[in-house]
Amino acid sequence: QVQLVESGGGSVQAGGSLRLSCAVSGSTYSSFCMAWFRQAPGKEREGVARLPRIGGPAYAGSVRGRFTISQDNAKNTLYLQMNNLKPEDTAMYYCAASAGYCYTFDAGAYNYWGQGTQVTVSS
Repeated sequence: QVQLVESGGGSVQAGGSLRLSCAVSGSTYSSFCMAWFRQAPGKEREGVARLPRIGGPAYAGSVRGRFTISQDNAKNTLYLQMNNLKPEDTAMYYCAASAGYCYTFDAGAYNYWGQGTQVTVSS
């Protein structure tokens, strides 16, 4: 059974930084492509960053240049470094894994999800 567990969320002031982690267990980490999504209250879940098995990362326009997705295959862990945080970044952040198509921010393409970690940015 595949499990994704996020950590690293918290409350910061605008301009601050956080690093989210997502530990993956229960399957071969390298067989997945990974992504971070977020969902703010009253809004739809949106893709933030994705890391395919082949090729480079992709980012939503709203976070490009501020967020960096990376992974440590030896630790089966995905990261999201978030710098220069803004109040509009406030949301629940989810880690997701896809065993199939990787080049999309369509949430329906991702088979496994974590429980989420809250990020709150105050002005």
